[in-house]
Amino acid sequence: MKKAENIIVGISIGDLNGIGSEVVLKTFEDSRMLELCTPVIFANVKLLSFVKKTFQSTSLLHGIDKLDQIVPGKINVLNLWREVVDVKLGESDAKAGEYAIKSFVAATKALNEGLIDVLVTAPINKYNIQSEEFKFPGHTDYLDQELEGNALMLMVQDNLRIGLLTDHIPVSEVALHITEELIAKKIQTIKQSLIQDFSIIKPKIAVLGLNPHCGDGGVIGSEDDLIIKPTLKKLFDKGTLVFGPFAADGFFGSNQYEKYDAVIAAYHDQGLIPFKTLSFGNGVNYTAGLNKIRTSPDHGTAYDIAGKGIADYNSFKEAVYLAIDIYHSRNQHAIITEKPLKTKEKQL
Repeated sequence: MKKAENIIVGISIGDLNGIGSEVVLKTFEDSRMLELCTPVIFANVKLLSFVKKTFQSTSLLHGIDKLDQIVPGKINVLNLWREVVDVKLGESDAKAGEYAIKSFVAATKALNEGLIDVLVTAPINKYNIQSEEFKFPGHTDYLDQELEGNALMLMVQDNLRIGLLTDHIPVSEVALHITEELIAKKIQTIKQSLIQDFSIIKPKIAVLGLNPHCGDGGVIGSEDDLIIKPTLKKLFDKGTLVFGPFAADGFFGSNQYEKYDAVIAAYHDQGLIPFKTLSFGNGVNYTAGLNKIRTSPDHGTAYDIAGKGIADYNSFKEAVYLAIDIYHSRNQHAIITEKPLKTKEKQL
């Protein structure tokens, strides 16, 4: 028997034809990682044994058939399927999408049931995962449905944290979604996450404007003056340290982001382009606002280099580190607020 202090990191394998398997196995080749946590990969041990030969991984895999067979100090692989899967490295394939979702759904269920402590997801292809059973744009939307809370995509690299008001919607529809209710909801979500997940007592949050130059007084759009500014003032007057809106073009170049604990961008590319430029391949996608912890690397399937053994695993490793850090921070926050998390002994 081993107490819950040994953090169990569940890992969904992602697209089998991409670099997911490679970055996962490379991360845990370093035995020191196994002193920090116990990984459980939701896939098939024979398949991963085959994949690791393509880039000569030294990772030692331990196949299990049930989660109560997890062994600390080993790279556990839960056998979700027995059939042989035809891996086509570098190709987008519907079968690969099917197994990626099978892994993700099973890992999410285990997370929800407390059988794993945190979830780290390897990259999927948003196109080939679509089916009658799974009609979500990606991981975040499904997690928002299955777990308690309000999901918010928060990109993290050290002290740089960028959240989004809107995420996977067409640019032509962004302005239609910017409402007082949405802004207030997202700011409250990110504020609470900064407090309980990052141990920041009084977080300062910056909000970027929607239009160029925040609309230039209505000359280039009215949303900043009519919706964003009044909403931020209301929240500030109620005690939330929120500032803006700031013109997005100069905000990062002038290093203004360093003055704040988090930045909220109006739409996907407004936030992710500067984030990926500044994070140097070490960024992490964290789903804030939920009752469970999920992180992922900030990159995609990278079909062009799949199977070549040259994939950079730093982002995935950082995703594991961040999940562990947030787990500890949440436990500490729960103790401080006298609401300790329920812990139970796991059969390991």
